[in-house]
Amino acid sequence: MPSAVSSSRGPSAALRFGRFAVMGTVAVLILVAGVWGSWGTAQYAMLTKGREQGTVAVASCGEQTCTGAYTPSSPGSQPRAEVVLENDATVAEGRTYTVVVKPDGNEVVRSGSAGVLYAWVPLGGALMLASVVVAGGLLRTRVAWVMGVSGVALVTAAFLTE
Repeated sequence: MPSAVSSSRGPSAALRFGRFAVMGTVAVLILVAGVWGSWGTAQYAMLTKGREQGTVAVASCGEQTCTGAYTPSSPGSQPRAEVVLENDATVAEGRTYTVVVKPDGNEVVRSGSAGVLYAWVPLGGALMLASVVVAGGLLRTRVAWVMGVSGVALVTAAFLTE
């Protein structure tokens, strides 16, 4: 005859597994969204071979974008009177940045170590957010600390790198 203690273990185990499955799925979705959000820019900053490369002298900045003249440094690249660069916390008027031109347009992405780090900032944010889910929902505090500190380090490095 089953006792009250053994019969209550079934639903408890099922609830634990359900929590683990749901929170694990949420954490994975957050991380996938971070990679997805980063890859749109990171692919140009990281995979520069065969792309137009050069520098942009930032002349003016609006709320979301900065513009300036593009000077090519790779063979086959053409100078442009005005290109568009995303305005972030590290871009300032009057400065010159190394960039890669996105195909079929006048939009550029920062290249070099600063460009690569900045491109992965969405992943850094996702790591920080997912660390809360991993700590609270999965009860994996060590993994959560590693994820959170990694996210903070990535975001901090992106804004400290020139």
